Amino acid sequence: MVASRCPVIAWCFTDGKAGHENQVQGLLTALRRHTPVEDFPISADGHRYPFWSLLTGRDATGAGLPDPDLIVGAGRATHLPMLAARRARGGRVIVLMKPDLPLSWFDLCIIPRHDRPRRLPNVMTTRGVLNRIHYRADKDKTAGLFLVGGPSAHVDWSSEALFGQISEVLEQAPRIRWQLATSRRTPADFVDMLRRHPFAQMSVVPVEEAGPGWLPEQLGVASVVWVSSDSVSMVYEALTSGAAVGLLSVPYRKQHDRLAGGLRELQTAGLVTAYEDWRRGRVLQHPPEPLDEAGRCAQWILDEWLADD
Repeated sequence: MVASRCPVIAWCFTDGKAGHENQVQGLLTALRRHTPVEDFPISADGHRYPFWSLLTGRDATGAGLPDPDLIVGAGRATHLPMLAARRARGGRVIVLMKPDLPLSWFDLCIIPRHDRPRRLPNVMTTRGVLNRIHYRADKDKTAGLFLVGGPSAHVDWSSEALFGQISEVLEQAPRIRWQLATSRRTPADFVDMLRRHPFAQMSVVPVEEAGPGWLPEQLGVASVVWVSSDSVSMVYEALTSGAAVGLLSVPYRKQHDRLAGGLRELQTAGLVTAYEDWRRGRVLQHPPEPLDEAGRCAQWILDEWLADD
């Protein structure tokens, strides 16, 4: 179906976290491939009494803005403000995570499959969270990328073990030009190892030196991407780009951790290759078909809500 050419008005609620903003912009970017979208960012922090506004239907949020068609947000702090905005100004509320509030309160819940949401008409499950990465088939076969996370509550981190894995991958792929990107969680001792033992075929890009467009650009080029398995969102970004994806081993503390379970599902489906399997001879494979979860969700919204009659 063909979407309306009138601009879609989207109020985008944010809690200030970059990961949540990335999800919102991923959905909006996918919608813009098909129809004009005019978006208005609104800080959830500025909404002091969202529950009272929800009860009364009186809400000053968005004063002076056109009435929304879509109200989009990620992060728990955005949920009540989005519902209050809908009560006061109309529009449909799209939440990009599994909310603590009843699912039926929202018009659409886009929830990662590993969160095991209930099956409801207003729930769409996705492989991982939405992102802004675009699929590209014309990869540079000589370009590779390492994406390194850091310690978290879910994993047992070892800088020495991760450095050893990267060293072995580099040894086995001498013709590839590698880049390694750190994250805000990457510990200083791992960065020190890289400085003390530089590799001729790999350059290191600290997170402080990578601008907002650096990662999407590099993922568009790199044919092979290795991601430390604690960095789940980057695993899905690498898959969305169409790269062959390997998982550097960072052991999860709980066998039944929901994030670890999601990664195991990707391995079973043949979408990613674990470091241990690679050592046993398994070759990294490109996804058999493009993974475009933001595009799939955007298409549903277009068909169900925004298409011309």
